[in-house]
Amino acid sequence: MISAPLAAIAALQPDRILDTLDSDGYVVTDPLIDPDSCAALAQLYVSDDALFRSTVTMARHGFGRGEYKYFARPLPDLVHSLRHALYARLAPVANAWDARLGRAADWPAEHAAVVARCAAAGQTRPTPLLLRYGPGDYNCLHQDLYGEIHFPLQAILLLDRPGIDFQGGELILVEQRPRRQSTPMVLPLTQGALALIPVKERPVQGLRGSARVQVRHGVARVLSGQRRTLGLIFHDAA
Repeated sequence: MISAPLAAIAALQPDRILDTLDSDGYVVTDPLIDPDSCAALAQLYVSDDALFRSTVTMARHGFGRGEYKYFARPLPDLVHSLRHALYARLAPVANAWDARLGRAADWPAEHAAVVARCAAAGQTRPTPLLLRYGPGDYNCLHQDLYGEIHFPLQAILLLDRPGIDFQGGELILVEQRPRRQSTPMVLPLTQGALALIPVKERPVQGLRGSARVQVRHGVARVLSGQRRTLGLIFHDAA
């Protein structure tokens, strides 16, 4: 079950990811995760509470409506493998971005080194999570930072079929460029596809070099059915 999704992720080309992020502000892949693997990941939400370190009911915190659960360590095999495989494809992109923004382009090639870097800074709690939305649920615009160390990119995997398993619930990005009005974008996710998006900001070439464009993401109101996603954030939380 694990080898096929990992092979598909290994085929992603960092240069193409970077080019698409530069032109569009996000990447939506073809479906890379098969329906059986999506179903297995979605089933984890109700299979064993010991898999998770915490549950968040969004309405209690003003985050929107819906619920999500953060995985505990050790991460399930597929979640761990997807996180490591995707990080390896995204690290060159993150370093290219940091170089443009005048920051140290020193993200390591292996994800284990990022986990160690986070731990040294007091960020020890894993951040991969499963999210579940039902009718009327939504997620307010936000950024997944969690601490001083934050990897510049994250991934969102849609586990259900839009238009069949649920209606509505579009993934939305909003960019705020300096001295301009905000730009909303609706990402065309399908089951098994990954959205690769900025965590906080991305560089955009301007007349005086690269400018920092702030990015937030959220989920539009689900009209019917159930929408579940796996969120892969590559830094850990304080």
